[in-house]
Amino acid sequence: MACMSVAACGVKFVRISQDHSSKLFSPNKRLRSNLGSTNFSWGCFNLRLRPPSSCPRFDTYKSLAVFSSVPVDNAANPKERVVVLVIGGGGREHALCHALRRSPTCDAIFCAPGNAGISSSGDATCISDLDVLDSSAVIAFCRKWGVGLVVIGPEAPLVAGLANELVEEGIPTFGPSSEAAALEGSKNFMKSLCDKYGIPTAKYQAFTDPSAAKEYIKQEGAPIVVKADGLAAGKGVIVAMTLEQAYEAVDSMLVDNVFGSAGSRVVVEEYLEGEEASFFALVDGEHAIPLESAQDHKRVGDGDTGPNTGGMGAYSPAPVLTKELQSVVMESIILPTVKGMAEEGCKFVGVLYAGLMIEKKSGLPKLIEYNVRFGDPECQVLMVRLESDLVEILLAACHGKLDGVSLDWSPGSAMVVVMASKGYPGSYQKGTIIHKLEEAEQVAPSVKVFHAGTAFDADGNFIAIGGRVLGVTAKGENLEEARDRAYQAVEQISWPGGFYRRDIGWRALPQKQYS
Repeated sequence: MACMSVAACGVKFVRISQDHSSKLFSPNKRLRSNLGSTNFSWGCFNLRLRPPSSCPRFDTYKSLAVFSSVPVDNAANPKERVVVLVIGGGGREHALCHALRRSPTCDAIFCAPGNAGISSSGDATCISDLDVLDSSAVIAFCRKWGVGLVVIGPEAPLVAGLANELVEEGIPTFGPSSEAAALEGSKNFMKSLCDKYGIPTAKYQAFTDPSAAKEYIKQEGAPIVVKADGLAAGKGVIVAMTLEQAYEAVDSMLVDNVFGSAGSRVVVEEYLEGEEASFFALVDGEHAIPLESAQDHKRVGDGDTGPNTGGMGAYSPAPVLTKELQSVVMESIILPTVKGMAEEGCKFVGVLYAGLMIEKKSGLPKLIEYNVRFGDPECQVLMVRLESDLVEILLAACHGKLDGVSLDWSPGSAMVVVMASKGYPGSYQKGTIIHKLEEAEQVAPSVKVFHAGTAFDADGNFIAIGGRVLGVTAKGENLEEARDRAYQAVEQISWPGGFYRRDIGWRALPQKQYS
């Protein structure tokens, strides 16, 4: 990012049409979540005028000066340049910053807390010391720096109500209210909405009593799926192939409390056989427009084996989601959800991420789950393909003006291969050193390495501090070229402490593995 400075200037904040008025929950001003924090340094992009003596790579950082004043009333004048704050610090947020940076409408980008890769790439100025779970601190930051758009990446601040507080202060915010975020925060809520509005999904029952849950499982038989009702960091879904596995999953959640309050209720649902796909739509409360299709790879091992993860790779477009199927998804799943949420008094503003199963026996899509934010790693392949002005699009969503908006995408395909710490999704070592990231990005101009869980050590080396650490992304004229470029870039990276799947895209491409 270019260096910028802040001048004391009058900034106009306006009340916008985003409707977060429902009070099904009462989020506190001080927002909390179960997410842990890290003490690793992400570099010196935290508004200090002088670097601490221990800070590596300060020579690549030019001190922040001051932004020129820009109005934030973008509903009246959408061409005004906007200061954007992205909330989050993972690969999804890196991809969003990368796309926002290309926007001619964007004046500057902050990312809080960000990570080492975001700061070193220049895609945003990272604010590692802004507590994004403290709504008062976030609002004060927005006022001080003239922020005209906040984009909330992770689910925890959304469920906790950060968007509610920002919108109440008149700050345009892309992301749903805490009430609307219950689509992800409670699987039982989502299933109940599907029942009420006729949205196709797997047969299910919800339980708080383990004996009742086991009796239902015995009646239905295996395979069967057991899900923690609340947010469980992507680990709360057990695909049980036997009755014993299903009983163990119930006990782990309802008896042993392995997911805390998130597992105090379980949803037991029908096992669907078919091909999974991800479908994304931007929503302004009343209207929705589809993004391009993408397909994730949830299992940790090649050939879709092993436990579920947050995602080991993705590609776009997804051949399984034909244009005809995309129309079916919009008409039978997305639009009824948008209408249903409005009728329930909690309009949804943000991105709806529908996890789908294209059922083998019918060939039709069923809703597996909703996420209320961009998927990770699907966001990475979508953002490198998006050619429209992302700032203008997100502001249109905030102001209820998506009707008639169309999006432009680059031709061809994109693929991301996730590199994770050995042991993930179980326990893994932190602090392993990663080398040759620059060499990876030199494989082709279309290659971009997005950082999810990196920091700097005392010597200025990139180190891994998370489970999923890097998203090596590439575009190509077709999916095969995108795959080849992505894996060529992966092979340039020197990281003995990491691993990756060698078959991303295997459902859509001839079998080929990378050693």
